[in-house]
Amino acid sequence: MANNPFLDSSFHIRWSQLTPECVGPAIDEALGRAQSAIEVIAALNPADLTFDNTFLALERATEGLTVAWSKVTHLQSVADSPALREAHNAMLPKVSAFFAGIPLNAALWLRLKACADTAAAREVTGIRRRFLEETMKDFRQAGADLPPERRARLEALQSELAQLTQKYSENVLDATNAWHLAVQDETRLVGLPGLAKAAARRSAEQKGVPGWRFTLHQPSVEPIMTYADDAGLRREVWTASAAVGAQAPHDNTSLIARILTLRAEKAALLGKEHFADTVLERRMAGSGARALAFVEDFQRRAAAAFARECRDLEEFKARRTGRPVAPLAPWEVAYWSEKLRQERYDFDEEALRPYFPMERVIAGMFELVGRIFGLRVTARAPDAVETWHPDVSFYDVHDARGRHVGSFYADWYPRESKRGGAWMNYLITGGPGSDGTRAPHLGLMCGNLTPPAGDKPALLTHREVETVFHEFGHLLHHLLGEVEIKSLNGVNVAWDFVELPSQIMENWTWERESLDLFARHHETGAPIPDELFDRMIAAKNFRSACATMRQVAFAKMDLLMHTRMAEFSATPDVEPLARAAISECLIPTAPPAPTIVKRFTHIFADPVGYAAGYYSYKWAEVLDADAFTRFKREGIFNPRVGAEFVANILSKGNSVEPAELFRSFMGREPDSNALLVRAGLA
Repeated sequence: MANNPFLDSSFHIRWSQLTPECVGPAIDEALGRAQSAIEVIAALNPADLTFDNTFLALERATEGLTVAWSKVTHLQSVADSPALREAHNAMLPKVSAFFAGIPLNAALWLRLKACADTAAAREVTGIRRRFLEETMKDFRQAGADLPPERRARLEALQSELAQLTQKYSENVLDATNAWHLAVQDETRLVGLPGLAKAAARRSAEQKGVPGWRFTLHQPSVEPIMTYADDAGLRREVWTASAAVGAQAPHDNTSLIARILTLRAEKAALLGKEHFADTVLERRMAGSGARALAFVEDFQRRAAAAFARECRDLEEFKARRTGRPVAPLAPWEVAYWSEKLRQERYDFDEEALRPYFPMERVIAGMFELVGRIFGLRVTARAPDAVETWHPDVSFYDVHDARGRHVGSFYADWYPRESKRGGAWMNYLITGGPGSDGTRAPHLGLMCGNLTPPAGDKPALLTHREVETVFHEFGHLLHHLLGEVEIKSLNGVNVAWDFVELPSQIMENWTWERESLDLFARHHETGAPIPDELFDRMIAAKNFRSACATMRQVAFAKMDLLMHTRMAEFSATPDVEPLARAAISECLIPTAPPAPTIVKRFTHIFADPVGYAAGYYSYKWAEVLDADAFTRFKREGIFNPRVGAEFVANILSKGNSVEPAELFRSFMGREPDSNALLVRAGLA
């Protein structure tokens, strides 16, 4: 068992040895070790309790299990296979039950409470005081003070939630992979950008099908919906995409009802009115009502511009087609929006692609964080470090003092074995030790971006460039953590604060000075021409009210489902109710488009995840828009401001209340008007 690669704590992970048959033995062993460590704490003589042998011992008790299980869940998201899925799902109930059971361990809770009441514990200060207080709140919020029968029910409920949400996630992935469209008539592809056609041709060749092959992965869907002149083709792709998670054998309908029911029961067991209050009690918003009020305030502020933008698009299509003004079909919105933008601003996003070759984007981003944050990012040779796929790169990060602060993997292109979207995660948390040493952190960032086509490099859209910067912001939050207690490091912060470090990075992708570091034509090396850049900036807030309302719709639907749970879980199909609840936030189409509720993995692919927390994107957008005004005012490459951002935000993790961290950087409370100004809505 000592040689099981999942239990190996080495910094460089032996990915090729992480095979499905190793999962069960490794996790069983890690669970046993963690359970034994907790039993030691729970059996301590009350007279012998110290902060170190209770709170810090608890922190150490689960570290090995967390590291081993993170490898399993990561592989399941980037290299899914039937054998790995079976191994993962066999252990998932055990792992979920174990973690759910920690705060419900009555003997352990008695020791923690007794220790917290000692004179020595009351004198604990700084990060240790924060950890003590956060741990006590974690236990109480998880039901530690419940009577035994309620604790047992909560434990069982948590385990079932973990399995249901895993199945929801699998359904979305499997439904996405189950569909493809082979087009043999090239006239159906008129309007499609050359790169998208080349990618579709390559996909067809790889799969041995004739013509051009399209899938439901975003780099394949988006060009079709935006540029294909063939409305029938757009309708076919849109229909398939809208059906993900909504049709047998990958139908999430009954899973949603059960997940909502269990979340409502969990809230009731914990004495809360609904799940939103359970989740948000210790986030910046504080309650479901405050989060909903925040979202609805944005809805009100954007409503007039939203209605105007919807009407403008209908009138534009009517003018271009000679037909009466009427709602567009759902598969027409992106297409006609792009036509309107091209007419209004003479701007086509595809014109930017040649200036965003992936390698230059990455190199420029590293140059940028070197200037702002004093970091040096270097790539390892492809054969120097083992990875889980040949497309994956590995990098080391050093700070201005030459310290190796951390390393990370980057995995950017779609695969059928990889889940959709883009994300950052961590594999090892290092940071400062009590002995004065500092261990490097290890993280990763993944995406599903436009891959290379033939002999051409991967040429990204500007939105994909934003995605790369966004995920790297999350990664910096982990890698630059200087928190001695690992569970308080990096991204382990209040959920409505966690997007600040990621979203603020996107701002640099709109600044001429920073674009000039990397936005160079892949053939000529020329920067983006001034007139193209000017058109890009002019078009920046094109239909920004629609973009705002889209986020509002997702956030509002999430909050309403988790504040009116009895109503939503009782219906045989949540879709009609979900749609009615956010109808004012949706672009009017004929036929009406379904919501994303059955493929809303942010909300339903995890026992908690973004559930009742999708508003966090908008909340953190307020923070990032406001915080970036300081860079704009004092210099977007100003190393002093960058150093203060590291010192006050990126290095602090959850060692201090997030509102206090923001005030320490800005010197005041957040100003929501900064976001409205940036979006052109104020």
